[in-house]
Amino acid sequence: MSRRNGRLVLVLGDQLTEGAGALGRADPQRDTVVMAEVAEETGYVPHHPQKIVLVLSAMRKFAEGLREKGWQVAYTRLDDPDNTGSICGELIRQAEATGAQSVLATQPGEWRLRTALQDLPLRVSVLPDDRFLCPPDVFADWAKGRKVMRMEHFYRLMRRRTGYLMEGDDPAGGQWNYDHDNRKPAQDDLLREKPIQHGHDDVVVDVINLVARRFDNHFGAVEGFNYATTRRGALAVLRHFVKHHLADFGPYQDAMLTRDPFLHHALIAPYLNLGLLTPAEVCDAVQAAYEAGDVPVNSAEGFIRQIIGWREYVRGIYDLHGPDYAQQNALGHGRKLPGFYWGGPTKMACVSAVVEQTRRHAYAHHIQRLMVTGNFALLAGVDPGAVHEWYLSVYADAYEWVEAPNTLGMSQFADGGVLGSKPYVSSGAYIDRMSDYCRGCGYDVKAKTGEGACPFNLLYWHFLDRHRERFQGNPRMAQMYRTWDRMSEDRRRTVLAEATSWLKRLDSGAEE
Repeated sequence: MSRRNGRLVLVLGDQLTEGAGALGRADPQRDTVVMAEVAEETGYVPHHPQKIVLVLSAMRKFAEGLREKGWQVAYTRLDDPDNTGSICGELIRQAEATGAQSVLATQPGEWRLRTALQDLPLRVSVLPDDRFLCPPDVFADWAKGRKVMRMEHFYRLMRRRTGYLMEGDDPAGGQWNYDHDNRKPAQDDLLREKPIQHGHDDVVVDVINLVARRFDNHFGAVEGFNYATTRRGALAVLRHFVKHHLADFGPYQDAMLTRDPFLHHALIAPYLNLGLLTPAEVCDAVQAAYEAGDVPVNSAEGFIRQIIGWREYVRGIYDLHGPDYAQQNALGHGRKLPGFYWGGPTKMACVSAVVEQTRRHAYAHHIQRLMVTGNFALLAGVDPGAVHEWYLSVYADAYEWVEAPNTLGMSQFADGGVLGSKPYVSSGAYIDRMSDYCRGCGYDVKAKTGEGACPFNLLYWHFLDRHRERFQGNPRMAQMYRTWDRMSEDRRRTVLAEATSWLKRLDSGAEE
């Protein structure tokens, strides 16, 4: 039968899952899969070159895998002279080539693409993204009528809904949450298993060369690219994590070391967000390891919470609040993002280490993002939109549906408390306790004021003071304000004056 009677089946770069969404409903004998590398997607923010290499390489290999299984795939490369530069432009071009009148699509993760498909001059059927474990209507039902939507409450719903780490109606081990066991600093360990090394085949080499030419002005090194670009490779990373690192993931998930960027982290978020892994199979692997007695409950629980708790929760928040969520700025912050976020000099060793790690690997774990770069931006009053764009630009796992709630809600409190019950701010003491960054810093983390005082120490109190009206009634912050109020008036005046002076130097472009 002629394919001119078939449909176009859109597969986006983060929908690389066979049998899911539109691919699960399409007919390989009649329909044509459309995949396209377009300037609109590679350039809406200045993505890290390694992220672009990862996505394009994975797309090319996924398309070839579909062809091998009998699918007709219309694939447009970034440097194709006929490339229209947009997803919608490519769908229109392929409709003209095939005579197709309709498009079958899996719901895009991001609002900008959902809106674009609505404006397409073709019949478009959009199917739910069934790779997630919580359908949007289930989240909406849970959220309905709630004054606050706390992840912990949603997480318990998801534990019961999925059955992960449940013993009948009770949580495994008798507790829902083992955070108190999972806050240990780490030590350098030469015997700690290193990440898998992924070789570069011809496809990856070709994409690396393309990206090096075309995106040489983007922040980040394309050299050292070490991501899996196939489902087989992603599964190998998952197995490596479960075997070598899951047992220690829990205790050390918040730890930070200058010379070990990966510690016991799974490194699978890019593959989950591309679709090379599914959340169900990841949680199944962790559940199996726990049931076999290979990992303690605190590590299994801490990891599964990241998947069925945070990941599903932020997706629900993003869907529920719509496209305007990313524009929020509840605290009215407007400071320009400092140049050291893009690799400029700074004497703050913690920020320097995380930014350099990000430049080299397109990776930083959740505490590095939340309590170093995010914490500083919040304390300094940086425009949350600029922070949002930075995170979206520099990390290989960053897609707006997952990044915006984590950054604007969890990290910057820009949504006014929709996602978090309090702002995640700390002085330098937290970073000193959980890392080795402070040992080589140009500032003294023990100094609260005076020459060389840690900026986090000064800015912490400055933040609390300038936002007192909003936060002094928050039960989780009452102790902080009591501590501030017990200081002498002279000391408070000194702290605020030195913080203000430091911020003025920052605004002037002086190396800080």
